[in-house]
Amino acid sequence: MAFRQTRNLADEHRTDRIRDRLESPRGESPLGDFVLGGVDGVVTTFAVVAGSAGGGLSVTAVIILGLANLIADGFSMGISNYLGTRSRQQEVAQARADENWQIKANPEGERHEIRQIFARKGLEGETLDRVVDAVTSDDRVWVDTMMAEELKLSEISARPRRAAFYTFVAFVLCGFVPLFPFIAGIGLFDRMFALSTALAAATFLALGIGKGIVLRAPPLRSGLQTLLIGSVAAALAYGIGFGLRTMFGIAPA
Repeated sequence: MAFRQTRNLADEHRTDRIRDRLESPRGESPLGDFVLGGVDGVVTTFAVVAGSAGGGLSVTAVIILGLANLIADGFSMGISNYLGTRSRQQEVAQARADENWQIKANPEGERHEIRQIFARKGLEGETLDRVVDAVTSDDRVWVDTMMAEELKLSEISARPRRAAFYTFVAFVLCGFVPLFPFIAGIGLFDRMFALSTALAAATFLALGIGKGIVLRAPPLRSGLQTLLIGSVAAALAYGIGFGLRTMFGIAPA
C-alpha cells in the first residue's frame, strides 16, 4: 500500500508514457522463471543432502549425487520450461492464423462475434454499431481483438529462450548453495549438514522475500511460504533416507 501511495500516477499517464508502454509491452516478468528454477534447485540438491544424511551416506556420495542432480535436473528444468513456453507460443500463432482464416471465410459470423463481445461490455445501439464497424474495418485490429477478447491469448507472454535461461541459471546458482559446505569440506558431516540446512533455509527465505518485493506482496509472508515448502520437501527426503537405512539395516558411512 505504501508503494502505491508514492507512485506518481499523473506522470505515468502522460501521453508519451502511455505510448511507450503500448508500443513496448513488457510481457511476463522473468521473475517467475527465476523463482521456479531457484526453488526447485534448492529443493533438489537439499533433498539429496537431507536424504543422504538420513540414509547415513558419505560426504563423497553427497557431492557426487548432488552435482549430478544439479546439472542434469537443471538442464531438464530449463528444457522443459523452454518446450512448455514454446508450445504456448505455437498455440498463440496457430490461433492467430485460424482467426485470420475465419474472418476471410466467414466475415459475417466474425462480425457477429465482435458485436457480442462489445454488447457484453454494455455497448448498444449506434455506439455498438460504430465500434463494430471500426474494429472490423482493419483485419489486424479485428484479429487482435478476437485474440484478446475471445481467446484470451497474448503473443508477448511466451519467450521460450529467456524462460529456459532464467530457469537453468537460477536452478544451478541456488541449487549449489546447499552443496557448498560439503564441497568446501567444512568440518565433519554433522557440521556440514547443519550449515547446509541453514544456507538452504536462507536461500528459500531470500527467494520468497524477493518475489514478494517484486510482486508488491508482503515480503516476509512470501518468504515464509517459500521456506515452508522447502522445509517440507527436505523433511520428506530425510525421512525417506532414514527409513530406508533402518529398513535395510545400513550402517552410516
